[in-house]
Amino acid sequence: MAGGDGRVRWGILATGGIAAAFAADLVDLPDAEIVAVASRTDAAAKAFAERFGIERAYGDWASLAADGDVDVVYVATPHAAHRAAAGMCLEAGRHVLCEKAFTLNAREAAELVGLARRHDRFLMEAMWMYCNPLVRRLKALVDDGAIGEVRTVQADFGLAGPFPASHRLRDPAQGGGALLDLGVYPVSFAQLLLGEPSDVVARAVLSDEGVDLQTGALLSWESGALASVHCSINGGTPVAASVTGSAGRIDVPDGFFFPDRFVLHRDGREPETFRADPSAGPRASMRHEAVEVMRALRAGERQSPLVPLEGTLAVMRTLDTIRDRVGVRYPGESAA
Repeated sequence: MAGGDGRVRWGILATGGIAAAFAADLVDLPDAEIVAVASRTDAAAKAFAERFGIERAYGDWASLAADGDVDVVYVATPHAAHRAAAGMCLEAGRHVLCEKAFTLNAREAAELVGLARRHDRFLMEAMWMYCNPLVRRLKALVDDGAIGEVRTVQADFGLAGPFPASHRLRDPAQGGGALLDLGVYPVSFAQLLLGEPSDVVARAVLSDEGVDLQTGALLSWESGALASVHCSINGGTPVAASVTGSAGRIDVPDGFFFPDRFVLHRDGREPETFRADPSAGPRASMRHEAVEVMRALRAGERQSPLVPLEGTLAVMRTLDTIRDRVGVRYPGESAA
């Protein structure tokens, strides 16, 4: 690492709520150090730096990208800016952990992956769900055949709102709508277990601004498996998930992307409840993805096996297809 003491030195790009949540988890990791933060304004960067005891605060992104003391940058801007922010950091020689949705579309995602490979840098989507120990346990059970062959997956993520037209979730220029902000979780959950679907059917309710207020999609695979996914910014949902197989099912009753428990139902057996290990940290902790990034960097890896780049690209292709089916396009995107 940059300092030669084994600690990974982080830069935080953006100063919103998700950046603050991530920084709060980072400061509790003894082998991590936040050395710099950047925002679009000096005032925002300095306030964030004071809050978390960060030495350097930049009022522009380029200065952070050029900071040679930074090993890896966590990009926490709205997703419409991910391509520009993450791309700048990769080109400057920084490793990158980039929030989800990874980019606005699959084309931008492929460009970032290409940059990472060209500059020999580590790149990972901040899909913290994939790094969660209990989600990893669920996937291992499914992969080991605990419920037989997967037949259906159901997952939802909805917020009650209402959000005013001025909110970023309603702004097309910021990649607004339910799908990229919330729907990425149910889609990613389904594809964690089944891979990229072979067909997609979708419907949505659009706002006056042209973003999706709620979207439902049916994903299908050549194996015969189906996934029903739903997201909403105009109605709160259980944020639950269920995986049904030929020999049982797994229910995640709430908060499926950061669960505290799930229940395994095997045909002919009593239900088994799997609970999160309290020693692993708070339920909503993002530390698991940070730990995985640092493990990969120390190992010299350029992507994480838990959040592989091809998996991220596959999710982005599915999100593109859903948006195409429901008629959501963002400024600058082709209508073709």
